[in-house]
Amino acid sequence: MKILPLSLMLLLGAALCVLAEDKAATPAEAQAPKEVVLFNGKSLDDWETVDIGGSGVVELEGGLMIINQGESVSGVVYKKAAALPVTNYEITLEAKRLQGVDFFVGLTFPVGSLKTCATFVCGGWGGSVTGISSIDNLDASENNTSSYQRYEDDKWYPVKLRVTPENLSAWVGDKQVIDEDIKGKKIAVRPGPIESYLPLSLTTFNTTSAIRNVKLTPIVEKK
Repeated sequence: MKILPLSLMLLLGAALCVLAEDKAATPAEAQAPKEVVLFNGKSLDDWETVDIGGSGVVELEGGLMIINQGESVSGVVYKKAAALPVTNYEITLEAKRLQGVDFFVGLTFPVGSLKTCATFVCGGWGGSVTGISSIDNLDASENNTSSYQRYEDDKWYPVKLRVTPENLSAWVGDKQVIDEDIKGKKIAVRPGPIESYLPLSLTTFNTTSAIRNVKLTPIVEKK
């Protein structure tokens, strides 16, 4: 039997170790969710302003997205939504109301399809109603997701929305405000101005808000 030189044996051993490490790492890497930064505070290039008539200007100021108060709905649509997941994902952001008395977060998002969307509203209907519009033709002030939350001006609120095929969940800060089973239910945006902001957007109503740190993270399903 021919014996290989010690140097060659060591080289082959090192190569086998590298291959073993690569194979071991592959499953974990495949499962690791890839976070997508939707707004990094440096540019609004990935967002398109929508003016439905009387909408406030959206601008970049000090690393913040400022949605200025308009006469109705004001906001921006994310241009690259077609490249993002439409279910099994989370969106996180931070927002604060600078002035106004209505919703300072209107997060419109796809639910299983770019054509089937809903809106997570924080501070609507006079400043406190929080919920999702619409479920079974009932808006955020009328359906099971509706609740009254107190929002202070000029205070940052972390917001998280989770979308799965059977559930919509949302948190404001550490408080879960929505946990809604949507299996077999009709999901749609409220008829009206918000229909111009599909499929993924940030809006306000007659209110000025500041927004930062907008991210989307896919959810890895457990098997």
